[in-house]
Amino acid sequence: MQNVTIGDVAKAAGVSPATVSRVLNANQGVADELRQRVVAAVDQLGYRPNSQARSLRTRATSVLGLIISDITNPFFPEIARGVEDAAHAAGFSVVLANTDEDLAKEQRYLEVAAAERMAGVVLAPASSAETDIDVLRSRGIPVVTVDRRLLGHPVDSVTVDNLAAAREATLHLVGTGCRRIGFVGGPLATTTAADRLAGYRDGLAEAGLAFDPDLVAHGDYRIDGGRAAAKRLLQLTPDALFVSNNLMTIGAITALDDAGLRHPEDIALVGFDDQTWQTGLLPPLTLVTQPTYELGKQAATALLDRIRTPEAPPNDVVLPATLAVHEPRR
Repeated sequence: MQNVTIGDVAKAAGVSPATVSRVLNANQGVADELRQRVVAAVDQLGYRPNSQARSLRTRATSVLGLIISDITNPFFPEIARGVEDAAHAAGFSVVLANTDEDLAKEQRYLEVAAAERMAGVVLAPASSAETDIDVLRSRGIPVVTVDRRLLGHPVDSVTVDNLAAAREATLHLVGTGCRRIGFVGGPLATTTAADRLAGYRDGLAEAGLAFDPDLVAHGDYRIDGGRAAAKRLLQLTPDALFVSNNLMTIGAITALDDAGLRHPEDIALVGFDDQTWQTGLLPPLTLVTQPTYELGKQAATALLDRIRTPEAPPNDVVLPATLAVHEPRR
């Protein structure tokens, strides 16, 4: 009997582990019928909560985890600000972890969050398909993904409309006279990269331009990866580059400089993610800007809502991005 877990109780009662946890901790908001089923399953299975685990769980109920994929990217600290502000306003603290886009490192942090019985986790998954959150879900710890969706797991998410934003940016370049638009994409293991590539292709199709796979090069969402990808594309003499994140845009600018090319005189350039560094460029870049702080704030809000109402169906919040045009028409 000592080996009976919350997961066993949840399965016997036909509810989630989160509901069992709420009943065991005498939390409000659980329907009487569900509460009775949990109590009956506890009695039937002889479940006895571990006192040490209960103490740890009680200590961690006001702590949220925030697991991001790259702390060196200015995009993520702004998300962290939004998460922390919303959590602080609700009386929660936030513990930050950085995975460096490494699945093994990410899994260790997920296990830490589970061991510490955090109230919930906001996660920017290293891989939309391979990130595994079962270690949290089996313990009734809710997860909300931010910036990237998680495939195969029915959890809440807060993202921007990457497909629509990339489509609009591509059509903008076509509108300035560009016809050979090179695309620097991110790792397709993430939904952001896949959606931005799809938006680029949709924009070409809407403009009546054929998609040329040779004009697509993928980087790793970092400066060196963007520089290498842009360098490969420049060998094909495109008349524009659309670079799908901020750090790779810096790399693409370096590649243009290496090739002796000027923007926008020699080649058009559009980036993704507004940030302070670009305001000093002459001329400044046209960028797809994201509501980064709001992404973090809404992700934390969604997680707090999920903690309060664990039985609600998963919800996907999609925020709009904005194309900020800063360069003259070519």
